Order: sequence, then C-alpha cells, then structure tokens
Amino acid sequence: MNHPDPTPPRRTSAVADDALGTHDTVGLVEAIQAREVGVVEVVEAAITRVQAVASRLGAMAYTAYDRARVEARDPRGGFFAGVPTVVKDNVDVAGMPTRDGTDAWTPRPARADGDFARMYLATGLVPLGKSQLSEHGFSATAEHPRLGPVRSPWSFDHVAGASSAGAAALVASGALPIAHANDGGGSIRIPAAVNGLVGLKPTRGRLAQDKQLREMPVRIVSDGVLTRSVRDTAAFLREAEMVYRPLSMPPIGDVTRPGPKRLRVALNTSGVEHGASPEVAELTLATAALLESLGHQVEEVDPPVPPGFRDDFLQYWATLAFFLVRTGRRAHGPSYDPSRLDDLTHGLARHAGRRLHRLPGVVRRLRRAAALSEDFHRRYDVTLTPTLGAVTPRVGHLDPTQPYETVIDRLERWVCFTPLHNVTGAPAVSLPLATSAEGLPVGMMLGAGAGHEALLLGLALELEEARPFPVLTVP
Repeated sequence: MNHPDPTPPRRTSAVADDALGTHDTVGLVEAIQAREVGVVEVVEAAITRVQAVASRLGAMAYTAYDRARVEARDPRGGFFAGVPTVVKDNVDVAGMPTRDGTDAWTPRPARADGDFARMYLATGLVPLGKSQLSEHGFSATAEHPRLGPVRSPWSFDHVAGASSAGAAALVASGALPIAHANDGGGSIRIPAAVNGLVGLKPTRGRLAQDKQLREMPVRIVSDGVLTRSVRDTAAFLREAEMVYRPLSMPPIGDVTRPGPKRLRVALNTSGVEHGASPEVAELTLATAALLESLGHQVEEVDPPVPPGFRDDFLQYWATLAFFLVRTGRRAHGPSYDPSRLDDLTHGLARHAGRRLHRLPGVVRRLRRAAALSEDFHRRYDVTLTPTLGAVTPRVGHLDPTQPYETVIDRLERWVCFTPLHNVTGAPAVSLPLATSAEGLPVGMMLGAGAGHEALLLGLALELEEARPFPVLTVP
C-alpha cells in the first residue's frame, strides 16, 4: 500500500518557547499550580500554536478563541483548570455549532452542552473550539471533498487517521496537550496509532454520553481523550470519575504506577477477515517479545470473534448512515442538502437499505459478543494486537470520492482489529510502541475485560517506561 520514500517526510511541530513548553497535560497542571505559568498565558500560547498549524493540518472545524480568552481570565474549578483543549465536532458545546464533519447543512450554535461536554468541561478544561472529523465519523480518514483532508503532523503526505483526526493532529503536533475524541469503530485508537499518541477507548458506559448515543440498539460509541502520555489519560479518567461515576463497574481510581501482577496475554495478528501486513505483524511480535521480557506470559490465540462478525458490523455501521441520510432534513432543517454528503456516506446508506430486513438479526448477534468477550477474559487478562492492519496510508488512498466498493474494501483491510471492542463494549488502548520503515508511528493495541481500564493503564505505564514513546521532531 505504501512504499518507502527516499526523501524525508514533510513534518510540522507547534512546540515553541512559550508557556506550554514541552509539558504533557499533568506537567502543565503542575506548572500552573506552582505558578510557574499563568492560565491566561497558557491559553494564549495554545491559541498561537493552533493558529500556526491548524490550516496546514486541516485540524479545526470551528474556532472559539475569544471565548477561551474570557474563560482563561476566570477559569472554572477542577484538576485541569485552565488547560486548553478542543472538543470533537460531533458533540454539542453551548454556543458552538455542531457540523459533524460535513457541509451538508448550515449548523446553528448549540443551546446547551451535551452530556459528555458537560462532564468533560467540568474537569476545568478550556475549549479553544472544535476539531475536524470525517463525515459523520464513518471513515477512518478525514478527507472531505470540499473541507479538505486532515493530515498527520508526522508527514503531510499521510492521513491523520479518523474519525478523531483533527484532535489527534493537534495533540501530536504539540499545539494542545489533550483533546476530546470518541470511538465507534476505532476512532480514538486509529488516530492515536497514526500520530504516536495514547488513545484509550473506555468501557461502554464508563463516561457520560449524549442521549442519541445512549439510545443506539448496540451502543458501540465511547468518548475519551487523546494524549501524549499514559499518565495524562489516567489522570483524565480519574478526574472524569469524580464528575460521573457509573456504579455498575469497578472504579478506575488513581493509576500512577505500573501494575505488579504478571499477566496472561493473548496475542493475535490475524484480525477479522483481514490480518496484519508482514511489516505490522513483525512489529507486533516485537511488542510481544517486550512483554515477555517484562515477565508477562504471551500466547498466540484466535480472537473471540462471533461468526459473521465482519458482515454484521458493516451492516450495523451502514444502517447508521441510512438513518442519518433519511432523517437529515428533520434533524437539521431546510438547509440540509443530502447531495452534499460524500460518496462513502451514500454508499453505506445504499448498502444498508438493500439489507434492512437483516437488522434485527444483526443486532441480536452483535449483542452476544459481550458474553464471548467476558468468557475470553476469564482465561486471558489482556489481548495484544496491532491497532491497524497496515502502516499509515497516504492522502488519497481512502478518498471518499472513489467508488464505494473500492473505499470500503480498503477500509476493512486497514481497520480489521478495532471494531470488536466497540461491539463487546470492552476497553482497549492504542500505544505508540512501534515505528514503520518510513519512520511513522505504528500503534499497538491492548484490550481487557469490561471495567478493567485500571489494568490496562498499569500495563501501559510499564510499557511506556520500558520503551519510551517517540517524540515528533522537525529537522
């Protein structure tokens, strides 16, 4: 799919000698609390950094810099008080429009925060605006025919992954230390893998969620964050738990050090229908060897995939497109123009429309996957797979203006590991533990049983300590 380029990749970094410095999120909080830097100068530095790279990366969907400046003068309380961030543009934030990665309608500012944004911002984070995503989050790359592509700061020639593309590009470039992301088929983990970030998809129901997502027949979407360090992700989940605590699962608590237990690790590189490329498979085996060197027991096994999972997930995913297309005018008013939706959205809607009679069986079978996962994790503590089936594609490889059949085949070959966790509801995290021959990040994914984010975070801290994550530098 990709071929090594003899010329160095064109990269960008927003890191500057300013109040943000090279801090991760926790480091920035410590600097603010020690009064080494002030919130106003931190937010102003973040605005300057975002302005410097956002247009080149295609990362921002909406900017709210003046609002951020006002909040910086009187930040709300919370551990992250004054830390700049962005919210993905498929979640409502009061006073900001929600465009959902498309220009098929003219959005109005939201009247109130959605349930997730209310929880997210209650931790003290200051939003500079909203980040770009693929149209309705359907594609694993954001390459809109009119809004343009979101590019990786590691290489302008390559995509930033999706659907949380803009969020990942901004965090990876150093413009922001933390950003909101959400994940219905890998959309936290995919851009984390592409951009050298930590991306943890929490257990279903772990965090507050907007109403329309809670009402899905199979709740495949989870919200979370993208960060540059494991401790940042752990700190966010700890603080979110103080705002919203689901009593149906064990608390995560304050995970600050590697877990002491040596774990049973189930290794797989065969994926669902399609497996890892030779390069990615080799990198995954190297990660397995690292785990073994740390004392963990690794065994290669088949994943707990229900029969027909690939077809069932595609049908369910496509049905979301079908209903979004059919209900667009009612949801968005007379400005809604379905002819402006991209070809992937329309192709998914057609796919679902021809098979709607199968939906009850699809939902029933997908719901059974949670029980398979629970049984599997009685035997294995964690799973290890690559996050994606191949290295990062170049801009254009998944361009949605191509024929639907071409794009969906390429998507399924690339995204062949992440959807299972969305269906089972179990947590999974992508860590930047490998690098491709082209010098680009390659994510490795660890999964655990439902409710066991603390286990994943402890192992992730151990791996980060053993193999420090790559840092984006620009020649």
